[in-house]
Amino acid sequence: MRRYLVVDDNAAFAENLSEILRDTGAEVATAPSGIRALELTAGRRFDAVVTDMRMPIMTGATLVHELRRVDAGLPAIVVTAYTGETDLAAARHEGLLAVLPKPPPIERLLELLGSARRDALVALVEDDDALSDNLCEALRDRGFSAVTARSVTETDRLGEVQPFAALVDLRMPGGPDGEAMRRLSRRFPRLPMFVITAHAEAALPVETFFKPFDTGRVLAALERLHAVPR
Repeated sequence: MRRYLVVDDNAAFAENLSEILRDTGAEVATAPSGIRALELTAGRRFDAVVTDMRMPIMTGATLVHELRRVDAGLPAIVVTAYTGETDLAAARHEGLLAVLPKPPPIERLLELLGSARRDALVALVEDDDALSDNLCEALRDRGFSAVTARSVTETDRLGEVQPFAALVDLRMPGGPDGEAMRRLSRRFPRLPMFVITAHAEAALPVETFFKPFDTGRVLAALERLHAVPR
């Protein structure tokens, strides 16, 4: 049975959403605040959390950040009516499964929750915005969360996350070829990496996908890795 946590200071909204989720056979707990949500996650294992962004005392962004300390592998979905706010950008650095408008499209929410994988955060280092966005969407559809960096420098600014794997472009702005990989290796010494590159002459000791690559093959490689007990 799937187990979800819904966090929202609007009790009516939280209960309505919980009833919808329970109708799918899931077990659902609700929390009216980030503080209560942290208390619940400290003692129970959830398959995913759905949180509002704007709440008193603790925002959804702060909650996701704090959840990384309590349960680093918990997939998080933020629902918000304020898509341009600074807090949302901060939350994305924590590696969200998705950001949905409020009220959320229920069919899409159920799809995301049903496929959400624990301990499935991918660090995606790619400076091509269109490719990065496409890969994030493909990862999301397979239940993987993603945290992104678009330069060598940004790899140093990843939030307090624990990725299980990384997809890294060999040539990134801000450093020589392979510098983003080296920095990730220093930060996460045992992090498995897959290289994506347009330079067919590159000879690397890790699995490499040459652009334009079959996204399905990349996803299959991640799924095989995620299936290995850690």
